[in-house]
Amino acid sequence: MKLKTLALGAILAGSVALPALAQDVTMRLAHLNPEDPLKSHSGAMASVFKSLVETASNGEIEVQLFPNGQLGKDNEVIDQVSAGIVESTISSAGGVAQHYPLVGVFDIPFAFPNIGVASRVIDKDSAFGQEFVADLEAETGLKVLGLLDSGGFFAFTNSERPIKTVEDMEGLRIRTMTLPTHEALVTSLGGKPTPLPWAEVYTALQTGVADGQMNPVPVIAFANFDEVQTYLSLTNHIITPYVWAMNQDFYDGLSDAHREIVDWASEVATDAGRSMSRIIEASDEGLAKLSESMEVNVVTPEEQAKFAAATQPAVRALIEEKYGEKGLQMLESIQSSVEAAKF
Repeated sequence: MKLKTLALGAILAGSVALPALAQDVTMRLAHLNPEDPLKSHSGAMASVFKSLVETASNGEIEVQLFPNGQLGKDNEVIDQVSAGIVESTISSAGGVAQHYPLVGVFDIPFAFPNIGVASRVIDKDSAFGQEFVADLEAETGLKVLGLLDSGGFFAFTNSERPIKTVEDMEGLRIRTMTLPTHEALVTSLGGKPTPLPWAEVYTALQTGVADGQMNPVPVIAFANFDEVQTYLSLTNHIITPYVWAMNQDFYDGLSDAHREIVDWASEVATDAGRSMSRIIEASDEGLAKLSESMEVNVVTPEEQAKFAAATQPAVRALIEEKYGEKGLQMLESIQSSVEAAKF
């Protein structure tokens, strides 16, 4: 599959030149993942956004990219965006949770029946997406440019044994993001949650600080976890969001023409990122790559039901305990959106 040629053609085809605008603007965009647009969804988003914005503005806007966590951890970069030190970041739920804990409402296990429904709900223009984005913006003061999944449904990897049943989770030290909902999920399965920042995960798996971790297949692939993990178990237990945020004052200070470019370019780039995750999953860079060096198993629907029975009450109880009525209302809203999004 000539992904590089296809991706480049898509980027160039979408870059429509507009008349020169009145002011020069520099925009710094940070994210945690590889710069190569064929390796990660945020890499694709950043590359497409840069191409579209710089071309459409005839060079009046320069987009500087800072991939691979160059500017710090997710939550640190969000702080920088809030302070106006950096203009924009594409952040994981773990980073967002430090500033907006209600991002945990996405973490009800097995809430989304398939990736099609998830894609329709985890979108800033969906009914739930509009409600979620409005509340996040009100609570943080950030401008949200995009909302999408973090790469697909989560799977477990570990170096001890295949995870085929709930009982197989017993005692496993599983790295999680610093999300209480993820910690509650692992605990409810009999595992031992080990919250760690992204930059420390590979070494923790390599040295045995953690037995395993959970992430979507594209993330497991580009992080090369197959080098330090033996088993990959496709549980599809949760799917979490990535949030693309911008400093609100910077956004408001753009000219009307520049703001229009940023709006449509970020929408197109978010769609590109969502699509790239699906392409990676299906290509030689995704599950096929991991299968060469890992033992892969698919958890059956019957066992998934047992995973759901063990985890859903614990995560729901945590959301109620930590976020009260607002959390339950948001949870009911996302569940209603899921039902409405089903064919």
